[in-house]
This record gives sequence, structure tokens and C-alpha cells, in this order.
Amino acid sequence: MNRIDSTPSPFGEQLRHWRRRRRLSQEDLAGLADISSRHLSFLETGRSAPSRAMLLRLTDRLEVPLRERNRMFTAAGFAPLYGERPLDHAGLETARRTIERILRGHEPFPALAIDRHWRMHAANRALAPFLLGVAPELLQPPINVLRLSLHPQGVAPRVANLGQWRAHLLHRLQQQLESSGDSVLEQLLEELRGYPGADPEEDPEPNAIAIPLRLRSDFGELSFISTTTVFGTPVEVILSELAIESFFPADPHTAEVMRALPLEGPMPGFELPPPD
Repeated sequence: MNRIDSTPSPFGEQLRHWRRRRRLSQEDLAGLADISSRHLSFLETGRSAPSRAMLLRLTDRLEVPLRERNRMFTAAGFAPLYGERPLDHAGLETARRTIERILRGHEPFPALAIDRHWRMHAANRALAPFLLGVAPELLQPPINVLRLSLHPQGVAPRVANLGQWRAHLLHRLQQQLESSGDSVLEQLLEELRGYPGADPEEDPEPNAIAIPLRLRSDFGELSFISTTTVFGTPVEVILSELAIESFFPADPHTAEVMRALPLEGPMPGFELPPPD
């Protein structure tokens, strides 16, 4: 059964934490997991120990992140189920090459790979126009993309719709925090809320499909919409937490400008943040 002796924190407390975070009663979760409320109660209080199959079922129903699932497995006396290798590990070369192909293939439009704390691991060469005039200290790895975007010495002074874009990013971060309960994200949200920035002054255009990033430049205003790409079936913790943010031109002028800009130098490689 691959049981181990190390128990960093009680399994029942972790189970109760994630149930409450998902705003489920014991009866709700018991129904989702096809077990009795009494059995679930016993699991939360430690009167019963979960089987490996029960752990898989409960963490799946609760949509627990893979990193936290490993902690729950360890707390229950099992070996961690999901790999926690760093992205520069030799065994993840295929994943790195896949990410690099996606980033390069998106040129001449910007794209970058970020982790769960919004730290940039890699980017393509088209990101350079976004970074003009940014304070050098904000570009020291590990680069936090949200800090870079909203800091008064970062990209923020060049964002034409700063109030709207800031509200969008803070709302997105708040949703991520509510889902994960990550203390690092909580600190980041508090920091970003302290930055100067106007409240949203305009509603999205009636025919808009997404909130654009409108960026002032020497070539006039550039407008982008963004999409997020994630690995579909990751079983490695780092890959489950990685996302690729891709920016697409929102109008013909932006597309024309980006296609005309030279892509100089090698594509930035992976900047690996230190372990948490």
C-alpha cells in the first residue's frame, strides 16, 4: 500500500479545510463521494482512516490541487501520488520543449509561461515591447507578472485602460485565492491593492468578446486580448500549476505593428524561481 510513517498534519483537518473552502456541508460532500455522512464525519475527526481509493475520490470531488493532494496523502500515511520535480529536471524535458514550441509558435505576438504565484518561467521574444520603460529591479528573476503589470514603475503607466485592466487582474487573483487559500497569493493581492490606480471608468464595449489590454506605444495604442493554456491531464505538480498566457491583437493596427517589429536575440529561457 506504500504507507509511510510521516504525518505532517492531521488528514481529517485537511479534509475539513477543503470541504469548507468548497462551501460544502458534510452531507453535500458525502453525496458527491457516494459515502455516508457518518463515514465522512469519522474521516474528519480521525475515528476512521481513509483508503487510497477513498483519498482519490475525495480529493477529486473537492478539486484539491495536486500539491495539496500530496500533503493529504502523506498525512493519511501514504506516499505522495504526484511527482514534485522542478521544471529543470531532466525527466521534464519533453514538457519544457512543448512549452517552448507553444511560445515560439505564437510569435510575433507575446506569450509567457507562469506558475501558480504568477512568476514568469519563460517568454517569447515578442514580449519585449511590453517591457519598455520598466524599472530594472522589476525585471530581476523571479519576475512576478502581476507586480510587473500594476506597479507604478512597471507597465501600469502605459496602460490606457488601467482602471479596467487593474480591476480585471485583481478579480482574477481574488478568485484564484478563494479557490486555493494560498497565503502567497493573499500577500500578493494585498500588495497589489496598495498600488495607485484608477477605478474602472468604462464598461466593456457592447460587442467586445473580452476585456482588452490597451497599451500606449511609440506606434500608437496597441490593443490585445489574452487567453490561458494549461496542460490537460498533468500528473506532475509543477505542470498542474503552469499556465501559458498568450496575447492576440484585438484590432488590425495592433496586428500590423506586431508583425513589423523585429524579433531580436534568442527567446528568453526558463527562469526558474527558487523553491517555495
